[in-house]
Amino acid sequence: MAVDSPRDPGGSARQRELTSLYATARSLTALGDLDDVLRSIVRHAHDLIGTDFTYLSLVGADGGLAIRASEGTISAAFRAARIPPGTGLGGRVLQTRAAHHVSRYAHASDLEHDPGFDDLVGQEGLIALLGVPLLVRGEAIGVLFAADRSEREFRTDEIALLSAFADHAAVALDNARLYDESRTSLERLRSAYRTIEDQVAEMERAQSAHEALTGVVVTGGGPEDVARRLVTQLGGAVTVLDRDGVEVARADDGSVEPDAGSAAPALALLRREATSTGRCASGSQAGGGSHSVAPIRAGERLLGTVAWTRAEPPGPVDDRTLELAAHVLALLILNEDAVADAEERLSGELLTELMTSGPTPSTTHRARARSRGVDLDALDVLVIAEAADLRRSDVARRLHTIARDQSGLAGEHAGHPTLLLPSDGSDDVPSMLHQRLRRDLGQPVTVVAESVGPGGWARAFTRASRSLVVAAALGRGDTALRVADLALYGILVDPDRSAELDEFVTAAIGPLVTYDARRSTELVCTLAAYFEHGENLSRTARALHVHPNTLVKRLDRAAAVLDEDWRSGDDLQLRMAVRLHLLRQSLGRSAPAGDDRPS
Repeated sequence: MAVDSPRDPGGSARQRELTSLYATARSLTALGDLDDVLRSIVRHAHDLIGTDFTYLSLVGADGGLAIRASEGTISAAFRAARIPPGTGLGGRVLQTRAAHHVSRYAHASDLEHDPGFDDLVGQEGLIALLGVPLLVRGEAIGVLFAADRSEREFRTDEIALLSAFADHAAVALDNARLYDESRTSLERLRSAYRTIEDQVAEMERAQSAHEALTGVVVTGGGPEDVARRLVTQLGGAVTVLDRDGVEVARADDGSVEPDAGSAAPALALLRREATSTGRCASGSQAGGGSHSVAPIRAGERLLGTVAWTRAEPPGPVDDRTLELAAHVLALLILNEDAVADAEERLSGELLTELMTSGPTPSTTHRARARSRGVDLDALDVLVIAEAADLRRSDVARRLHTIARDQSGLAGEHAGHPTLLLPSDGSDDVPSMLHQRLRRDLGQPVTVVAESVGPGGWARAFTRASRSLVVAAALGRGDTALRVADLALYGILVDPDRSAELDEFVTAAIGPLVTYDARRSTELVCTLAAYFEHGENLSRTARALHVHPNTLVKRLDRAAAVLDEDWRSGDDLQLRMAVRLHLLRQSLGRSAPAGDDRPS
């Protein structure tokens, strides 16, 4: 989705996008040929992106690209150009199925150039070029390009916007092809089963349903509106489910008796069939009536399903209408996802810049934060969250939701899902976040919070990330902690105290550490196990998988190396040194790169 400019929040950019999305959705219901749809897509993409010219190329039988539609002033020779397979920016986009761009096409040495096409590029004055793939069920069928006749860098939000629009365009192209198939089938059936008048009536009914459904896009509606309008057009009951099978919307006209228990197995089978084939799947109920399920897809991505239950068997137009309703739902979901992705990416970028630029934010940083409703001076708590059984990106997405709710910033920094937010004077921030994440993620999660002091966000992050490692080494998972809760291990958490830690460990067990390093022995680990098992020889030997006599010899060797009989005196300092040394080793293995840099 377009990112609104500060001078036009929620204004013309948003309206242009909705108009383009509506036009694309209208293409789903248009009975014109494929070229009409191609021209419509390029025209609205050109209006949306605003480059000098925009064009769309489709993959030919030889794997190369041919321009099928364009907007903006370009020569006839350029429009007739064919790009050989694997060459140019289009070849790179097709190979990777991802967006790519260059600020100076002629000087892009990492692309395989075609001399003939490069000559046309020079004649046309093309310099900067952005290409995004058109994906239909995982297959790249073409590339949508935006080009300028001056050198420029394409912004992240522009790339995200054109990529989201390309997903819509791919749906429209696929739908146009399906319409061709439907029209061919209808022509065959017309002479044998239906009169021309019946077909016109059916298509008018379908057109009415399609108009009602696609109107949801312009009015800013959601799945609930699609379900209600579909019931108005077709009757029965409609349920919209997300990709995890969770109900997100439902509507019915009271004509279907609810019987969720007996319907659930049949609907589950139809959902599996629909998601496997990519088409609407229908089946009869045991007690009469029938179900239909259509997948909500964007390329290879399954976004959810829409189910329709009614008393009478469906007709071909009914199932097709359900499929088009699924396309409209895909447009809405893609639009929401594009907005969320762009917002999360920009929020994460700002968070990382604040972490790496020093304790005092720049004027630019403050302006970018204000545009998101965030007061940087109020961000006085830094939180790191980690769930062992979930990807960090999943945890970070939940933190983005919290950041939006509480005027904060979230993202992944140095490998950790990180959140900056205002505490508003509350001491319960870690507990509150732990409870919410535990509920939303449905998994054990560890939350570590640190107040942002004079050292800035980077120092708070260092202390919090080190505390997370120490907490894990201490076995304190699925909990909410403040860095202060690990005050006993503050010498580990604070990088500025590393010299103190070196002095303490060296004074207490320095000879043992040196002995282990030179002789590849494990005297320090032996002492750690001995202390952990209450100085019980039998339990310690079992834990180390050694004979008790071997353990005794190791303990005697440790006493000899230390030149003191630590077993008959006060061993508190020795115990602490062993513990801190091993924790520091764990911290060194687990902490992300750059963690020790001062803020």
